[in-house]
Amino acid sequence: MTVEHAAGGVEHGRAPRRPGRVSLRNLRQDDHGAVTAELAVALPAVVLVLAALLVVVVAGVSQVRVVDAARAGARAASAGESDGRVHEIVAQLAGSSASATVGGDGSWVTVTVRTSVTGGWFSGPLTVSATATARLESSTGVP
Repeated sequence: MTVEHAAGGVEHGRAPRRPGRVSLRNLRQDDHGAVTAELAVALPAVVLVLAALLVVVVAGVSQVRVVDAARAGARAASAGESDGRVHEIVAQLAGSSASATVGGDGSWVTVTVRTSVTGGWFSGPLTVSATATARLESSTGVP
């Protein structure tokens, strides 16, 4: 199949081009490198979102550890353990950087545990805390 152009040229196997039309081949060549440029723009945002997500996950895990430590500390204190032993239990469960406060009013004991979580680039250290209260066990031997 041959097509003759008005200018006298012959193009084999192709329909004549209309003015203003763009071929797919030209479009593909014009887009060369566009994906790389888009990735270069979007990659920092993706990294920031992943870093923020990591901080949230670390803070959540620390919160769970602090809650467990406060509960265990309150159970130990209600059973008559010394404050030193309660602090050991809290440090074992929440980490050595955790601080514990033991208090009570005679029939109830309250343990508050606090620890810091590093916030990375987003903020300074985050503080997570938990408080647990337990009734003091009687020492009369009655169940």
